[in-house]
Amino acid sequence: MRNISIEQLDQTPRPVLSIGTDYADGQRLPRHRHRRAQLLYGATGVMQVSTDQGNWVVPPQRAVWIPPGVEHEVLMLGVSTRSLYIEPAAAPLDNSSCQVINISPLLRQLLLESVEMPLEYDPDGRDGLLVNLMLYEVQRCPALPLHIPLPADGRLLALCQAFLAQPDIHQPPTHWAGQLHVSLRTFNRWFRQQTGMSFVQWRQQACVIQALARLAAAEPVTRIALELGYDSPGAFSTMFRRVLGQSPTSYLNPGQLAPGKTL
Repeated sequence: MRNISIEQLDQTPRPVLSIGTDYADGQRLPRHRHRRAQLLYGATGVMQVSTDQGNWVVPPQRAVWIPPGVEHEVLMLGVSTRSLYIEPAAAPLDNSSCQVINISPLLRQLLLESVEMPLEYDPDGRDGLLVNLMLYEVQRCPALPLHIPLPADGRLLALCQAFLAQPDIHQPPTHWAGQLHVSLRTFNRWFRQQTGMSFVQWRQQACVIQALARLAAAEPVTRIALELGYDSPGAFSTMFRRVLGQSPTSYLNPGQLAPGKTL
């Protein structure tokens, strides 16, 4: 099925529904939720997913797992998606939080094939076997560190959101502590309690992940690096590899990078 809303199909008596959708570049899906869990795979482009718990950036050919009932907003940047909508009882992943996952070549082909299945596919035939194999493969997918956690406290949340609007790798924790009128020690303890990360780790991860969407929009890496406060594109790429384990080019073009070539 392609370019049809899940709301029109949600009551179909099948544990998994597969829908392919093409989005205009820059299209934003306002806050909404689904009764079913959703595996949202971007065949092209980059997705930015926001919930009350944090932000996730989804590079090309990866997917985000969205548990049933979780309210979320999605910004589509040149994206064509394949979505699996899965009954909660059949969900193969944790239903407590979102996560970005890597997609194996096999699962990628299964997702592309699944949108060609009839809506009420035969659960005991070839299509039923394909669905079961997809669920098994989803369960095996490794999670990726593409989450920017957000605090529940309103004062700290406001500072985090302001930072995400204008990231700066050199912004000091003393500035945040001063804004909140607390000591640096208290701030650091509070920040870790609220986000699960130290301020320095969060700042580093936020800068790198926010840069992904800009890189996908073909912004020059030099401009991105300097605007984030890095001394050079090389310093930015080094930090990118440290956080995500790959160069920016490898992350945005999986499987297309020539041996030995990096950004």
